[in-house]
Amino acid sequence: MIAETMIAMGVAARRAAVALAMTSHEDRNGALLAAAGAIRKRSREILAANATDMGEARERGLSSALLDRLMLDAERIEGMAAGIEAVAGLPDPLGRVIAEWDRPNGLSIQRVTVPLGVIGIIYESRPNVTADAAALCLKSGNASILRGGSESFHSSHAIYQCLREGLSAAGVAADAVQMVATTDRDAVGYLLSSMGQWLDVVVPRGGKSLIKRVQEEARVPVIGHLEGICHVYLHKAADPNMARDIVLNAKMRRTGICGAAETVLVDRAAAERVLPAVAKALGDAGCEIRGDAEACAIVPSALAATEDDWSTEYLDAIVSIRVVDDLDQAVRHIAQYGSGHTESIVTDDEAAAETFLASVDSAIVLHNASTQFADGGEFGMGAEIGIATGRIHARGPVGADQLTSYKYVVRGSGQTRP
Repeated sequence: MIAETMIAMGVAARRAAVALAMTSHEDRNGALLAAAGAIRKRSREILAANATDMGEARERGLSSALLDRLMLDAERIEGMAAGIEAVAGLPDPLGRVIAEWDRPNGLSIQRVTVPLGVIGIIYESRPNVTADAAALCLKSGNASILRGGSESFHSSHAIYQCLREGLSAAGVAADAVQMVATTDRDAVGYLLSSMGQWLDVVVPRGGKSLIKRVQEEARVPVIGHLEGICHVYLHKAADPNMARDIVLNAKMRRTGICGAAETVLVDRAAAERVLPAVAKALGDAGCEIRGDAEACAIVPSALAATEDDWSTEYLDAIVSIRVVDDLDQAVRHIAQYGSGHTESIVTDDEAAAETFLASVDSAIVLHNASTQFADGGEFGMGAEIGIATGRIHARGPVGADQLTSYKYVVRGSGQTRP
């Protein structure tokens, strides 16, 4: 039964993708704006569906953090609608000429952006991902097959109906957005292992276990990241106040996101000068500190860090601190223990900053800024599906532009190849 259902969705999605690739930017924006309007109009239905999900989640004993992710209110629903409108306001990612040149034989060649095709998106408890993901796929001319978490089943389907309403109102193929209508985990397995004929790429968004499963089982390319082991490096030329403020924000603004800092590295030459204020700010905010021997000597309240701490994504109010010799050792530490997500250097030495930015091979590198800026919205890209840490295709925030590929358009005047 699951196989038949999933195959039917795949066939419909491929057909819709062909039609969607032929639509105009205005048509796609019209569908997005109509979907935003439907979300506002149906807000009571969405809230009622969310109340059902919340009741079931409480019965299952979900944590307060998961309940917060799942919960919708009037403000969050308005945020979803506004987010879709923001995506509609982005430039058209399709048909953009990203390179062009002429050959001596008179051929004119262009590299032009096109949709990826059909995108499978698997996510967990946040129902707003339904709107974000579908909007980005639609904006970039891609059909999507959505599979939300069982916790948000009713909420996600209520939002999904608004998206379909928007597509129909704009005269765009409604099957351009589809949602798996079961919580059976076998549907995810089938999507990953047996849909290669219809899916072009899969994007997971959720916890480590979900992303690990997707990466292990998928038979099509995956865009995403497994962990966000992010670092803030306090160089010997770091301003102490800036160091304190950036570390506090990078760790404690939101501890459960992939851009939260997990390890602070500090030059030995600056440790006595910057660590006490950094540690006090973290401690006052309720953060547990784990340090190497030198860090613990400077911060008496710190616990002794173990080798495992350097490669742990806490996603909690815990941070590890290591004292390093210099910039070279900081870069080596990040290369050994990091996950290729986001790293920041705090320094007033421009040359040191440029060396760090060039040497660290992560998707996002920053100078004198919090790692929590690792976000498509903060980059001016509108909504995002997630942060990609791979080196093939998308890297960093995955927005509408990152959900495109390209083709070569070659124009001639009768040339034949000798």
